[in-house]
Amino acid sequence: MTKVTFERVHKAFGAFVALEELDLAIRSGEFVSLLGPSGCGKTTTLRMLAGLEQPTRGTISVGDRVVNELPPAERDLAMVFQSYALYPHMTVAQNIEYPLRKRGVARAVRREQVLRAAAQLQLEALLDRKPRQLSGGQQQRVALGRALVRNPAAFLLDEPLSNLDAKLRAHMRAELIELHQRIGKTMIYVTHDQLEAMTMSDRIAVLDQGRLQQFDTPLEIYNRPVSLFVAGFIGTPAMNLVKGTLKADGNRLVFDAGGLSLELPPALVRRDVLREGGIAVVLGVRPEDVLLATDGERATVKVVEPTGHESIVFFDLMDHTVVGRVGPDVRLAAGEPVGLTLNAAKLHVFAAEDGRRLNADLQPPATQAAPSLVA
Repeated sequence: MTKVTFERVHKAFGAFVALEELDLAIRSGEFVSLLGPSGCGKTTTLRMLAGLEQPTRGTISVGDRVVNELPPAERDLAMVFQSYALYPHMTVAQNIEYPLRKRGVARAVRREQVLRAAAQLQLEALLDRKPRQLSGGQQQRVALGRALVRNPAAFLLDEPLSNLDAKLRAHMRAELIELHQRIGKTMIYVTHDQLEAMTMSDRIAVLDQGRLQQFDTPLEIYNRPVSLFVAGFIGTPAMNLVKGTLKADGNRLVFDAGGLSLELPPALVRRDVLREGGIAVVLGVRPEDVLLATDGERATVKVVEPTGHESIVFFDLMDHTVVGRVGPDVRLAAGEPVGLTLNAAKLHVFAAEDGRRLNADLQPPATQAAPSLVA
């Protein structure tokens, strides 16, 4: 197994900066996703690791070797592309064995390794078929098999499931998780799909505009986003974000958003960030932390979206649209008045100026009251 390290890696294409001073240490045997919107630098990062692009500056290491100057063939990495890149005139068996043939591996050994990879990926019955005779999921497995027979130090996967339909993507996610557990190799996975990253990864590197925003476990990123970008990007439906002013009033902490005024837990944010007259902030709360309560703040149901196992509900709360989740047995209708409260233990506060997290991240007391409307 092999660790992968980026140290102050910078990549510019002329005046355009694709990646800015990336520091990233991927542990041996880890499944790490590079996640972010289009143009954030995730594919550029993977291509530099593979040797298909050269960093403008900085150091990339695979294991204990600096690979900046090594050609792709000498980096001991296997890359699976979004397009699969299968040879249409070759059979499945020939596609899988191609890397071994190029390395001059004996025919008998090639055959043995192809059969082993085919068994791992359930391709034994397809070895004599051509790529055009395969489904998208089968082609994906052939591409994985071709990478697998090389027995590389690490696998690099560039949005390999993006061409599949939703049902097949879910199936292939499970197959990739099982494959990683079975072979234990380092895997670095590029995706813009947060569900893929959340369900498959040991850790996720979230990138935006060429900068690493957060590198942590999926649950830590979900529960403690370090920036406004991460908070808004992770989660479906997205986190509710409301702009307003936060100020201390004696021992009270009050959030005001023009008509919506909430008293928040006093220990929610670091006191050193507060200023006289208040500071501009964005208050965040995830849909599952918007709760129905008979004694809560008065709101009106705007839209109900049933999904089967739950319903996504849009509420009008003091002229602010707030999204919540309710169970399948809760029946709500548009125009219906309801009471809402927020889970005080799961509120997020970000600086409006630069998006940094302001939470003190102290565990609230078990008896902590929910945020209340300020008269």
